[in-house]
Amino acid sequence: MKLSRLFNLSKRLGPGLITGAADDDPSGIATYSQAGAQYGFGLSWSIVLTYPLMAGIQIISARIGAVSGRGLAHNMSLNYPLAITLPLVFLLLVANTINIAADLAAMADAVKLVIGGPRHFYAVIIGFGCLLLQVFIPYQRYLPILKWLTLSLFTYVGTVFSSNVDWGNVITETFLPHINFRADYILLLVGVFGTTISPYLFFWQAGEEVEDIQASESRKSLIEAPEQATRQLKRIKWDTFIGMGFSNIIAFFIILTTAATLFPAGIHNIQTSAEAAAALRPIAGEFAFLLFALGILGTGLLAIPVLAGSAAYALAELIHKPASLSLKPAAAKHFYAIISIATLLGVALVFSGIDPIKALLWSAVINGVVAVPIMITLMRMASKTSIMGTFVIGTKTKVLGWMATALMTVAATILIWVYIR
Repeated sequence: MKLSRLFNLSKRLGPGLITGAADDDPSGIATYSQAGAQYGFGLSWSIVLTYPLMAGIQIISARIGAVSGRGLAHNMSLNYPLAITLPLVFLLLVANTINIAADLAAMADAVKLVIGGPRHFYAVIIGFGCLLLQVFIPYQRYLPILKWLTLSLFTYVGTVFSSNVDWGNVITETFLPHINFRADYILLLVGVFGTTISPYLFFWQAGEEVEDIQASESRKSLIEAPEQATRQLKRIKWDTFIGMGFSNIIAFFIILTTAATLFPAGIHNIQTSAEAAAALRPIAGEFAFLLFALGILGTGLLAIPVLAGSAAYALAELIHKPASLSLKPAAAKHFYAIISIATLLGVALVFSGIDPIKALLWSAVINGVVAVPIMITLMRMASKTSIMGTFVIGTKTKVLGWMATALMTVAATILIWVYIR
């Protein structure tokens, strides 16, 4: 492919690609690493299963933003009582803040593994760096930075090809899986589902569609400019399928990496992404270790702004305050204040000595509680002509969306049952 064609393709890809890449954050890497270390290739099939469901619910989120010209929380506030929407958005903010803390801790540990030094110092530098980028870099200049950060995920492809992978076994386990009904297998499977389909991704992708509308002189919401529908809906479809495909391929390769290295070496208990990188070092070699560690840093730099930004979109839109990365801080005080609070609290939680495993557990439980009602709300809004006009979702998209909702309902029920048992 010529460089010019590659550049043009990168310009057309946007919210879907960034959203998909942000899903493979350091917390997600820890989950996928544990899946490979504990069960080898035995959970690789779950990534194939979640791909169409993840793409379906993200297309619905993006479509709501593109059609209405409003973010998800704004639409929720116009159609549902504040007594219902505010607790959901508040829990999203709490879960995202905990997730930011866990990601910062993992990134700081990864830097420490590579160059040594104080992890708390690295957490502060990374946290403030992410915050300054969001607050002071205009959206149109910030978007290419996010796009380029997605390339960091290719380090996990390199890690796999630095390892000795039995590809025949991979194909067998992926497409003819032997499903285990042990409690720890089911719990880890639920963790993979919850990591892949996360509420913050819904708000972010819809918010970025609205950002693109506001940043373009020619583009309008599809309700206002139905003549743009064919092109924009096609773009959303392909952008999202490519972005979610990219996300799931990387998740698949992370599982393969630890399945091919840690699992046969008898290292089955990986709690954090940094632990996975450290365990790889003596087994797969220095090159694989460096690639894995650099991937943790790159994906975290992408995920933290998405986690903070999605919470800010949700809460600011819910209280009908300006919510846009295109606006200067003085014009969107509440929006940037939420980004700042979420990021700085994440930094503070690293200093609190919070156990990253407990942090991820709390985040997973809260996301499990929040995901299902939010997904039900999305499905209902995407089918309402009062919001979508003639652009209500079709049967195929509706089936994918409800299947994803059903999967997350089961996953959340199991997770909550295990936690309170």
